[in-house]
Amino acid sequence: MEDKIIYGTRAVIEAVKEDHELERLFIQRGINNPLMNELRALLKKKEIIYQLVPVEKLNRISTGNHQGVVAFLSSVSYYHIEEILPELFADGKIPLLLLLDRVTDVRNFGAIARTCECFGVHAVIIPSRGGAQINSDAIKTSAGALHKITVCREHNLKTVLNYLAESGLQIVACSEKTDAYIQNVDFKIPTVIIMGSEENGISGEYLKVANVKAKIPMDGNIESLNVSVAAAVILYEAIRQRTAKPEILT
Repeated sequence: MEDKIIYGTRAVIEAVKEDHELERLFIQRGINNPLMNELRALLKKKEIIYQLVPVEKLNRISTGNHQGVVAFLSSVSYYHIEEILPELFADGKIPLLLLLDRVTDVRNFGAIARTCECFGVHAVIIPSRGGAQINSDAIKTSAGALHKITVCREHNLKTVLNYLAESGLQIVACSEKTDAYIQNVDFKIPTVIIMGSEENGISGEYLKVANVKAKIPMDGNIESLNVSVAAAVILYEAIRQRTAKPEILT
């Protein structure tokens, strides 16, 4: 599957008007004309983020007459968590969500999405900027799971975390900066798990919002796991608890 690219100011304007999901949008620096102003006004109205780049970058992406605008169409549909969470509660489900803080490697992201689909995670929450692009590599690595799971793309993850906390979810930060282990966390209650970036882990501001910090028990010399492996381990613990049969007292 090839990533879908559209270019040209009018083509992108029409795509935005028709509510096509854009994965990435690049606009050439320094262009100022009526059609470009129309596009910028439309992007502001729709709250669509774009990146200003030099013309050389656009020329590398597209050999056509891009007119200073190149966009990647998303292969998946995005949601907002405010749409999803009330439906989960209304359906009598106990929400299990995963929030990714600056996970940028597309293959890590694809592997995490595959794990989420296998373990019944209700939604994956990603940032509008600073996260992995959902492109053909991510979808291939996910084994198609990205077409089956709910992906929420949000402008402000801290606002999302506050909303989830106010909605009664516990916020679990998977971090080595604690003495508590994941097997001591109660995952049977409504929960959102935060996984941090490959380089720097979870942002300090998100760690402050978390009710619980827990780490994966390890006995080797390497101090940390790959983020996709770590996500699989903590999600396994969550689903293990949720599917465990209660003990029968005799």
